[in-house]
Amino acid sequence: MTGTTARIDHVDATAYTVPTDAPEADGTISWDSTTIVIATVRCGDYQGLGYTYTHAAAAALIARPLSGVLHDTDPMDIPHLWHAMRRSLRNIGCPGLGWMAISAVDHALWDLKARLLGVSVATLLGRARKSAPVYGSGGFTSYTIDQLQTQLAGYVEQGIARVKMKVGTHPDQDPKRVFAAREAIGEPIPLMVDANGAYARKQALELADAFAECKVDWFEEPVSSDDLEGLTLLRNHLPRMDVAAGEYGWDSWYFNRMLDAGAVDVLQIDGTRCGGFTGFMRAAAVAQAHGIPISAHCAPHLHAHVCCAVPALRHLEYFHDHARIESMLFDGLPALRDGALVVDVDRAGLGLTLKKKDIEEYRVAS
Repeated sequence: MTGTTARIDHVDATAYTVPTDAPEADGTISWDSTTIVIATVRCGDYQGLGYTYTHAAAAALIARPLSGVLHDTDPMDIPHLWHAMRRSLRNIGCPGLGWMAISAVDHALWDLKARLLGVSVATLLGRARKSAPVYGSGGFTSYTIDQLQTQLAGYVEQGIARVKMKVGTHPDQDPKRVFAAREAIGEPIPLMVDANGAYARKQALELADAFAECKVDWFEEPVSSDDLEGLTLLRNHLPRMDVAAGEYGWDSWYFNRMLDAGAVDVLQIDGTRCGGFTGFMRAAAVAQAHGIPISAHCAPHLHAHVCCAVPALRHLEYFHDHARIESMLFDGLPALRDGALVVDVDRAGLGLTLKKKDIEEYRVAS
C-alpha cells in the first residue's frame, strides 16, 4: 500500500494524565501532573502515532474536526493535510490548543508515512547527523537544594554534557541556588538557567551578573518571550551568556518576528506546539535564514528524529517530566548514549509502541 493507493480510514486521540514524582515549579507556575495527548492515524493495517503535551481538550479537536479533514485522504501528502487542518480550525482558533492538536496529528502522519515506506522518520526527513546532543533539564524551583544538586549531578553521571535549572520563583534565593548547582556539577560542565519570563528587565540584568560568577552561559526567557525589546536589550548586554526563547512560538510569523528583532542567540522550537515536524522544519528554516542556531524544547524522544534532520542544531532538551513519561508509556525510545539521543533507523516510523497495560491507569475519561 503506497502512494495514491493508500487512504486514511481512522483518526483518534486519547489523553493521559501522569502525576509528577515530586512537586514541581518554575518562575511563573507550579504543577503536580502532566497531560499527554496521543493521536493515532490509521491506514488499513498501518497505524501512525504522535503526541503533544497539553490539555485533554485537544483530544476532542483531533476526534472532530481534524479527523473529518483527514478521512479518505492520501497520507503521503503531509503538507497538503497540514494546511487543510489549519483551515479547519479557522473559526475555532488555531493558536494555542488548536496548534497543539495539529502537532500531535502531524507527528502521527509522519510516523504513518514512514511506516508505509518502511523507514524511520529520521530517514524520511533526511538525516544531517546520527544523533541529537541533549542537555539535562529540571532543577525545579520547588526542589530543595539537595534535590537540585542530586538531579543535576545525576545528569552529569549519565554522560550528559550540560544541565539546566529553573529560577525566578524567589529571585532573592536564585544566586544561592545557582551556586549550589555549580558546586554539584563541577567547573567543566556548562550550566544553564531558565526564568520562564519571571524577571523584570533590570532585575534580570542584575541577576545575570550573579549568575555569571557561576559561569552560567545560557539565560532562557530572562523576561517574557513577548517582550522582544527586553530580550534584545539583555542579549546586547550579556555578551558571554546566550539569551534563548521561542518555546511558545506557534507559527513561522512568530519566529520571524523574534529573529527580526535580534532577540535571541538561540531559537527554541517545540514541535508539540508549533505544528509537529512540519511546523518544526518550517521554524528551523526561518532560523537558518537568520543565521541563528536552534534548540528543541522538551518531548526529547519525539524531537530526536527531527533534530537529526535539521541543520544548525545546538541541542535538545532532555526534560525530566517528559523523559520520565515517555519511558513509562512507550517502548522503542531512542537510546541515550554519550550525552545524545540515538534514533534506531532500522525501526520504521518513530519506532514507538504503547505500553498498553501500563498506560491505562492514566487515561482521562472522555
